[in-house]
Amino acid sequence: MLMNNNPDWHRTRLSIELCELWGWKSDVGQLKTISCRDMLRALESAGKITLPPRKGSGRVAGKNPCIQLRLHDTTVIEASLRSVMPVTVEIASSKAAIDEFKSYIEQYHYLGYGRSVGECMRYTVRSNTGAVLACLLFGSSAWRCAPRDRFIGWRDNERNANLHLTTNNTRFLIPHFVRVQHLASHVLGMISHRVSNDWAAKYGHPIVFLETFVEHRFRGTSYQAANWLRVGETTGRGRDSVTGKGTLPIKDVYIYPLSKDFREILSNRRDPVGGKGHRL
Repeated sequence: MLMNNNPDWHRTRLSIELCELWGWKSDVGQLKTISCRDMLRALESAGKITLPPRKGSGRVAGKNPCIQLRLHDTTVIEASLRSVMPVTVEIASSKAAIDEFKSYIEQYHYLGYGRSVGECMRYTVRSNTGAVLACLLFGSSAWRCAPRDRFIGWRDNERNANLHLTTNNTRFLIPHFVRVQHLASHVLGMISHRVSNDWAAKYGHPIVFLETFVEHRFRGTSYQAANWLRVGETTGRGRDSVTGKGTLPIKDVYIYPLSKDFREILSNRRDPVGGKGHRL
């Protein structure tokens, strides 16, 4: 075993070597070392392995030292959708844009920014005057989600092979000082038209299926208005549960297929073509 044969290796070195050994890479050839370390920590929590000690103190729960918080214009925007149009959607790709995006999410979203693992897309939505109206983060889909998997008709091997063709809307922020009726569903519609092409341009493959989880204290009205489908609810266990008991809030599962052939594509019966797909 690598750890027994190389006791001086730290966790980062171990994850790099494992990714190289298993060929665990993204479509653009990047080693998935963060996902690998998450897996190793889960195995350690389950008592299967003992990892080398951390080199540093690690991240403190509830804090993200990498995010530089900024002062934002919090002037209340209370207007009709028509009055703030045309609304523009920007991909936050430069360091300045990403820093601004993270600052908004960290300060005004109830979950904070957290961290994004693997492929992700960050969108900043602006009014016709350039004011920030919304921020949306799309990242890795849940490894397992029974309602979603039943809806797709996924077997384990099919999910393992094609999960990268789906994405989870992990954060959707409209700051509390933005009060524009119908903005949320309008933004979701705009992004559903472009996210697959954006993903293909950045990562070399399209997206054919969107998902999101909505806590029961929220009604999911915006997703419903944008024609997302509620297909069930989570168990509350989460991906890293080792006890099998629900410790997290129960959430409604919403999905949005981007291609009429999504089941065939996600079940290996048809190759994804292009980036845009067919809207349902």
